[in-house]
Order: sequence, then C-alpha cells, then structure tokens
Amino acid sequence: MRDSIRAQIRARTAGDVKQAWREVTALAEQEPNANVPGSYRDDQNAWKDFVISVPLKPAAVLVPLIERPAGMTVLLTLRTKNLSSHSGQISFPGGRAELCDAAPVHTALRESEEEIGLAPARVEVLGRLENYVVGTGFRITPVVGFVDSKQLFVRDEGEVAEIFEVPLDLVMEPSNYRREHMRIKNVDRSYYVLPYGDYNIWGATAAILANLRDKLSD
Repeated sequence: MRDSIRAQIRARTAGDVKQAWREVTALAEQEPNANVPGSYRDDQNAWKDFVISVPLKPAAVLVPLIERPAGMTVLLTLRTKNLSSHSGQISFPGGRAELCDAAPVHTALRESEEEIGLAPARVEVLGRLENYVVGTGFRITPVVGFVDSKQLFVRDEGEVAEIFEVPLDLVMEPSNYRREHMRIKNVDRSYYVLPYGDYNIWGATAAILANLRDKLSD
C-alpha cells in the first residue's frame, strides 16, 4: 500500500514540492477564481459573486500519512480555543509562510515541528495537493508525506489541544462525506463534513482529505 500511495501522489502532484513560494503564488493568481474560498469545482459560478478583495496570505500544511499495524492513518490536530483564527477546529499541522521559508514544503515542515514536535528528517515528502482558499484570507498549499511511525509527538500546548489519527480507509470512502451549507454574503456556500467518532472534521480540512481521496482513487 505504501508503494502504491507513493507512486500515485508523485504521479498526480499539483507541482514540484520544492517550487518556491513566489512561483506557487504566481501560478495560483493566474486562475480566474484564485481568490475564491472553498471547493472551486463544486461551486459552479458562485465564484463570480464571492471573492476576497485583499491579497491572500500564503500558508502550507502537512498531510501526514503514518503506516500503523492496523493500516494507514492520517494525522490531524485539534486547535486550542484561545487562538485568534480557526480556534477549536480540526486541522493539519501547518500555518502561514514566514520570510525564512523558501517553499511551501519548508513552511509545512517548520510549522509541524513547532506544533507537534515532528522532526523534518522523519518525513518523506511525496508531493502537493491543489491549493485551497479559506474565507479568512489564506491560500493553503497542502504537502503530503509519510511520517516515521516511531516518531513521538509533543504538542505545543498553546496551539494544539489534541493530536489524533484517522484511518485512511475512512478517508477513502466517499459515502462517509456529506455536504452542508451556510449563507455568506448572500451566497449559498457548501462545504464537506467528515464525521469520525466524536470528531467533526469539516471545511478546508475535510476538503483537503477529499482531494487526497481523489488523488489516491483509481
């Protein structure tokens, strides 16, 4: 399974994982819906009425895959409730780009080390998923990688309330996802929700998982 995932992600990557931030941003800005929050392909023409006028802030997350005896998992975090943005939500380790970050992969690995104590040397980077824009003004670049199963995680208690793993089999089943809706700026927005036990994975995180599912589907 590990070899199959490696081959599929590398063959279907959204771009070179070492591509510099300026190149990633420039390519994204060429898209007619570059400033539109949410899942582009499911929103039809809603992007014409729902755009972000201010420049988007680049961010990157790591989509960590871990091979366990019971099967492959995806690591996620529960953010603390005292954060200024996305507090109390389920997310991937990651955050906004800093001047020291040459590329999205550097942002994703640096933030993962800060948030969950993940050593960059313990990550085999596989590729990138398509960018995802959130309504708070970030354009997220997801970086997919295998994480050494022997890695011990230490959370930043100021940012991360919990670290947990979701079975990849659950992520891969389309029937586990549902669509919910909310009205924002007079536009009906729809978003993915992926329930898992007591966790309610939704929004950007669920959409990125759905994108991973599609990349790994035959």
